Amino acid sequence: MKKVLLCAFNGEVMCFVHVLLNALDFAQRGYETAVVVEGSAVKAVSELASPDHAMHGLYADVKKAGLIHGVCRACSVKFGVVDSVEKEGLKLLADMNGHVSLARYVEQGFAVITF
Repeated sequence: MKKVLLCAFNGEVMCFVHVLLNALDFAQRGYETAVVVEGSAVKAVSELASPDHAMHGLYADVKKAGLIHGVCRACSVKFGVVDSVEKEGLKLLADMNGHVSLARYVEQGFAVITF
């Protein structure tokens, strides 16, 4: 099976939206798809979680599809969004010195694409 990890680092919401769009596209094309949120992108979670946000529906679709594997714990702490991430029911990942181990995904056969 084809596998892809979309790793969001950029905190600009419109960049994060492209991660979400690509996640749905890959999943619809039969890829095992995972989204990991790192760096300043962790701030986008709370913005897109708001039902008032224009891109909330897209975020909700990706979340409902189970494509968001997790959010970096260290970055969530640094940017003060741990509560927002937990409220969204997203997993905080910290398997590499508090951050997300991309090597773990590579070892599982995922191609890694960063945004």
